[in-house]
Amino acid sequence: MTAIPRIARRHPDDLIIGLVSVSDRASSGTYQDQGLPALREWLGSALASPWQAVDRLIPDEPARISETLIELVDICGCDLVLTTGGTGPARRDVTPEATLAVGTKEMPGFGEQMRQISLRFVPTAILSRQVAVIRETPSHAALIVNLPGQPKSIRETLEGLKGDDGAVLLPGIFAAIPYCIDLIGGPYAETHAQVIDAFRPKSARRAPKA
Repeated sequence: MTAIPRIARRHPDDLIIGLVSVSDRASSGTYQDQGLPALREWLGSALASPWQAVDRLIPDEPARISETLIELVDICGCDLVLTTGGTGPARRDVTPEATLAVGTKEMPGFGEQMRQISLRFVPTAILSRQVAVIRETPSHAALIVNLPGQPKSIRETLEGLKGDDGAVLLPGIFAAIPYCIDLIGGPYAETHAQVIDAFRPKSARRAPKA
């Protein structure tokens, strides 16, 4: 078996992101996966600092999901892992359980905020079971967040809701992600404010570049 290499940072602020789409049908080739392209497209529009990503397309199998998350954090060295799919009430929807199994700290606010955003559109948002955790090893830590399966819902939960005038009506979860990564020892990620304005306390902000 070929060893999986650790991803090398090309810059001190390079954010290493694992992207995981969980789908029986897409992983078997029954239909084209939409989750990974949607995540890459949104991150490309939102992140203003360097980043690179590694993709995984896997079936709805709890052991496989947990193994993939461990690989991305412990071996590849990801700072952030975003999963899409497998978070509903169906019997094969096991992403939250597999995520909780590898976490060392649960971060319930992410799931709470995602459901608040989705409830603006559909009452069935209460059926979504997305969770987020921190996974810590002796030398590294990463944030793992479950996202919905549909590209539109992925964008809404990451970016939040805005009025016609551009004012933020409900913050997206990505507004809190860069500071969370700071707190667990990861790189300093910056965003394009017109897409998502990452929040940090004044004491945690870098001085503007001259």
